[in-house]
Amino acid sequence: MITDTHDDDPRRFLAHLPIGERLPIPEDAAPSWSIFPYEGELTVRPLDAPELPEPPRHGEAGAAECGECRRADEDCVWTDEHWRLRAFDAPHGLPAVLFLSPRGHHDLLDLPPARAAELGPLLQRVERAILSLGGIGRVHVNRWGDGAAHLHLWLIARPEGQRQLIGSTLPLWMDLLPPLPDTLRTATLHHIATTLATNGGTAHA
Repeated sequence: MITDTHDDDPRRFLAHLPIGERLPIPEDAAPSWSIFPYEGELTVRPLDAPELPEPPRHGEAGAAECGECRRADEDCVWTDEHWRLRAFDAPHGLPAVLFLSPRGHHDLLDLPPARAAELGPLLQRVERAILSLGGIGRVHVNRWGDGAAHLHLWLIARPEGQRQLIGSTLPLWMDLLPPLPDTLRTATLHHIATTLATNGGTAHA
């Protein structure tokens, strides 16, 4: 364990952690949930030692080194003057997995006020476009941001009726389900793009 920390020391939030030790799984933790995708004997990885200062995220040095800034609009599902929506690149078995990002190189903390004011209504637009596919139980909106400094909000659609996929384990199921057929994925992205474009912006899918 880390000891002898001060009030302004970032390690004060780490001092109680049993670094290098295996933690027990509490009885009511995620592996006991009916929505947890794995079964059988599980063990928790030992906690690695903290890495301070943390390594920079992709794009931390600015737009010149940011892959999202260099992305062509044609690689997106839909774009407008300030925002871009793109599809998750890897094959997956969910109805839709999308990223919403500002065109400018911003994270949530430094998002300009005008863009921040647009974000809520735009998330509603994208969610409505996804729900208009039919057969969608819920659209999850997530933001992690540990890998890249360019703001990207995940929109992950759960198929209606598949109650085992509800909640916070949906991204785990995303890795496990058989991928959507290419024709269905293409038609789905086209529908989302053209639905959004009816109220502005450009459909690319």
